Amino acid sequence: MKLIDKYILKRYLATFSVMLLLFIPIGIVIDVSEKVNRMIERKAPFNEIIIYYGDFVIYFANLLFPIFLFLSVIWFTSKLANNTEIIAILSSGISFKRFLRPFLLGATIICVFALLMGFFLVPKASKGFLDFRNAYLRSSSYKTMETTDIFRQIGDGEYIYISNYNLMSKTGFNFTYEKFKENVLIEKVTSNRIKYNEETKKYSLYNYIKRGVGKNNDVLEMVDKKMVDFNFEPEELTPVFYIAETMTIGELFKFINKEKKKGNTRINAYLVVLYKKFSLPISAFILTIIAVAVSSMKRRGGMGVNLAIGIVIAFTFIFFDKVFGTIAENSDFSPLLAVWIPNIFFGILAFYLLRNAKR
Repeated sequence: MKLIDKYILKRYLATFSVMLLLFIPIGIVIDVSEKVNRMIERKAPFNEIIIYYGDFVIYFANLLFPIFLFLSVIWFTSKLANNTEIIAILSSGISFKRFLRPFLLGATIICVFALLMGFFLVPKASKGFLDFRNAYLRSSSYKTMETTDIFRQIGDGEYIYISNYNLMSKTGFNFTYEKFKENVLIEKVTSNRIKYNEETKKYSLYNYIKRGVGKNNDVLEMVDKKMVDFNFEPEELTPVFYIAETMTIGELFKFINKEKKKGNTRINAYLVVLYKKFSLPISAFILTIIAVAVSSMKRRGGMGVNLAIGIVIAFTFIFFDKVFGTIAENSDFSPLLAVWIPNIFFGILAFYLLRNAKR
């Protein structure tokens, strides 16, 4: 590695680190000012608050690292351009492509680091961060949220349906259980209300009706209340909407395969989380190329113009990422395509800007 490569790579990583260290404390201060009253009201333990802000740092550093990376590259590349260092480098016979090499090396280091963080560390931090918010910062109405029209496959040929389910009381209404053998219905259970019992680990079914389907006649059983041991946990009925964010890469693959078999209607939301673990780190390369192409030219307005352009591009990238992710979560739009559209669009932009920068 030549001296110029070490110089640029050192500036790349140092500026990115400083950018994180500058903005994250600001985020913590803003969060504390907004949430301190609720923390006091809910009597959040001090040690849990400290752990929460440790998780907060990791969670938001991962969430906003494309913006921090982009702005940091814009910042120090603009300084190089304003000091005519880039002109001197290119005038010495180094091509723009060769000048770009240490930037791409820095992007590779950030990409690998972001991948490992997203696979293993960020899920644990997300769990602590989101659990704390739900326990001490969310409104009580959020905690009693109900879900509707739940379909699940709970075993081989076994299916259940619940029209309404309350997360807190673990109570459901209009419950139906069906068992099939070789695609033929052999048993059906219906109940007006189903409630999970924490002590017995069984379900109480009210207005219980069981129909055993036979070749010649059916067997009917009707009681006001009956305790039944089903092969599913209450948490499996309505996985918390953010559960995918709290899983390591191996756990997430297993969870998605399991939920596909159960017919979970929120499967696209989990796939978006999975695909973003790969697409977000790759954006480090695209945003680095755009940042260098935009800021390597010395402009009349100086660094301020480059930063303004950089902020617009960075927030447009985040906007695309959020919009297409939300579309995929709430429609039949391909989650894989939705997650990669920002990278594809800005990849084309990076190629165009790089061609002009070389000229």
